[in-house]
Amino acid sequence: MDWHEYYKSHLTTAEEAVKLIKSGNRVILEHACGEPTVLVDAMVANAEAYTDVEILHMLPMTESPYCTPGMEEHFRYNPIFAGGSTRKAINEARADFTPVFFRDFPRMIRTVLVPDVALIHVSAPDEHGWCSYGVNVDYTKAGAESATTVIAQVNPQMPRTLGDTMIHVTQMDAIVEVDLPVIYLPPPHLGEVEMGIGENCASLIKDGDTLQLGIGAIPDAVLRFLGDKKDLGIHSEMFSDGVLELIEKGVITNEKKTYHPGQCVVTFLMGTQKLYDYADDNPGVYMAPVDYTNNPVVIAKNDNLVSINSCVEVDLQGQVVSSSAGLKQISGVGGQVDFVEGAALSKGGRSIMAISSMAKGGISRIVPFIDQGSAVTTTRDQVDYIVTEYGVAHLWGKTLRERAKALIAIAHPDVRESLTEEYERRFGKL
Repeated sequence: MDWHEYYKSHLTTAEEAVKLIKSGNRVILEHACGEPTVLVDAMVANAEAYTDVEILHMLPMTESPYCTPGMEEHFRYNPIFAGGSTRKAINEARADFTPVFFRDFPRMIRTVLVPDVALIHVSAPDEHGWCSYGVNVDYTKAGAESATTVIAQVNPQMPRTLGDTMIHVTQMDAIVEVDLPVIYLPPPHLGEVEMGIGENCASLIKDGDTLQLGIGAIPDAVLRFLGDKKDLGIHSEMFSDGVLELIEKGVITNEKKTYHPGQCVVTFLMGTQKLYDYADDNPGVYMAPVDYTNNPVVIAKNDNLVSINSCVEVDLQGQVVSSSAGLKQISGVGGQVDFVEGAALSKGGRSIMAISSMAKGGISRIVPFIDQGSAVTTTRDQVDYIVTEYGVAHLWGKTLRERAKALIAIAHPDVRESLTEEYERRFGKL
């Protein structure tokens, strides 16, 4: 059958498409800015038809209506990352949570959490019937390839990204056409603290380095201080609009990369329409599944790989907590450890944990002991640099005594005395 005929014969409405979901099914949703909102809304509107539908997901960018109180009979939310609209349900045990490195999620999807249905969001087909996964390849490709049923939201406004990003229309069981803007992430507000952290992080970056950047204000602040660098590259799980400014200025060229030279390598995108327009049909942006981009062996093929991530707290041993506050789940491990390990294997590589010295309410983020119940994300054996607005602590190769001393020096001045008291209980006079 000609693909055009297949496409037309599988066109349907969102309301009809979600009837393919049955009670007891496991449904995997595309996440972040690629979430197929029309399909999700139709699924939630059809909630009374379902019992115990498990939803696999990662980062939410919508109100996540399947997590609202009263939905527990219909939907069992099971993400690998908590966000603003899902934390409450997770922490009230109305939803589940599955810990996993981002790089391993596709393997988990293929072997342990195999989905029955995948809800995906793709570009319009090309002349050969191929659609692009657009702003999210990450685990979406594994989900679509593993699911028994694939329901696709096809959108001409989804950028056609290149790399390992394609799915053919004949692999879709139901096709729902929409014409809507892709979810966008506005640039974050950068305050004095973020700018201080960004400047300190930037001091560790050299000409020709390849960067991995996380999400949020601190990575964007780092980028603000890289205007005098040359020939930087990108190999990251994601990037946003801040990278575009440095590409336009000729700071990020990808020319010195030892793997995928000339290309920004990434698994998902979050930003404004400007970013999506830049990525559309651009061979300078290579998108691939997360088990490729975040594989430490692949990451390490880039010499001088600098990984920059944020965290919640660091204790005086150098243990890094990034995904929880005590027993409360606030995010997930994401790709932090993937890139910490990749940077350690990279020739000339470095990993940086960027953290404000104080949280809201005047609570120090550098602490004598991590909160009871908190999960360590990056271990003391892996940690390299810790950066606050007050300076840089290089912990790799340092003793426990040296680590504690270095961390006290970059803590907020209001807590240095109490941290010093703990230091002296352990090690003697500072």
